[in-house]
Amino acid sequence: MEKNFWEQLDKPFFCLAPMYDVTDAAFRRIICKYSSPDVVFTEFVSADGLIHPQGYKKMKHHLWFDDSERPVVAQLFGATPENFKKAAQIIVDKGFDGIDINMGCPEKNVQKQNAGAALINTSELAQEIIYATKEGAGGLPVSVKTRIGYSTDDIDEWIPALLSCDIAALTVHLRTKKEMSDVPAHWELMERVVALRDQYAVKTLLIGNGDVATIADAKEKIATTGCDGVMIGRGVFGNPWFFADVVAEVSLEEKLRVMVEHTHLYEELFTGINNFAIMKKHYKAYACGFPGASALRGDLMLSESADDVAQTVENYLLSEKIH
Repeated sequence: MEKNFWEQLDKPFFCLAPMYDVTDAAFRRIICKYSSPDVVFTEFVSADGLIHPQGYKKMKHHLWFDDSERPVVAQLFGATPENFKKAAQIIVDKGFDGIDINMGCPEKNVQKQNAGAALINTSELAQEIIYATKEGAGGLPVSVKTRIGYSTDDIDEWIPALLSCDIAALTVHLRTKKEMSDVPAHWELMERVVALRDQYAVKTLLIGNGDVATIADAKEKIATTGCDGVMIGRGVFGNPWFFADVVAEVSLEEKLRVMVEHTHLYEELFTGINNFAIMKKHYKAYACGFPGASALRGDLMLSESADDVAQTVENYLLSEKIH
């Protein structure tokens, strides 16, 4: 793949968002098997932790990927430029297609480190981090994911500060840090962001993020606002077919069998590394909106292995056929 894959993308394009304890290697591979995001992002990884041998051993599974996921971008968080430079070198060695810097996460422990969305309040440090990452990236494209502001709309100051660093792509979650995900995303503000991009960094690709329900919805938002692509997070839960060009009718049985496949893959990859309970957050999305879904979810939450999940699904399907 070309060094800067972003330049090769057809527009509009659609990205799988980085979500901690969600977009692990198992989830990404299932998504890429049943539909095709144009760009895939890993869960975020601490740049500080990654560069230390013990931290690396604990975190390296966050950087597992296979060729089915390409182009695949590793996302880093932190607040120390030198550590980003070193972490970027590790990501290059791993064979990733790009590096993304998280400047939007609102989680309290991330904020305490002056990382994630806290960097919105320290634009000079944010710029230092971008330059250090680019130095370590060895020509691999560097992008940023952020929000429209910390407590209030800060688009006119914050976005130009990022664009001035000549980044390959900028993803803007159209809420402030303070708003979390508690209000509708402000898609009406994306045109302002596009205008700033056109003024300061015409080559930087702009990606909108927040409250995208379907690919048709994403295409409409792109057409309305003028951004280049859309990143989808929560809309993909329980729907590995999300990125398919043609909306296929997926039967309930097929959906549940893919859930079982997802669970087996998770168990295969992460036994002894991640708790099986992390997989269970997906069951609420897979088993939703059909007769008996609530009871099935209750049974799935009691499962302790992929075989338990498979048997629970078989029992459900058999009972439905009998009725």
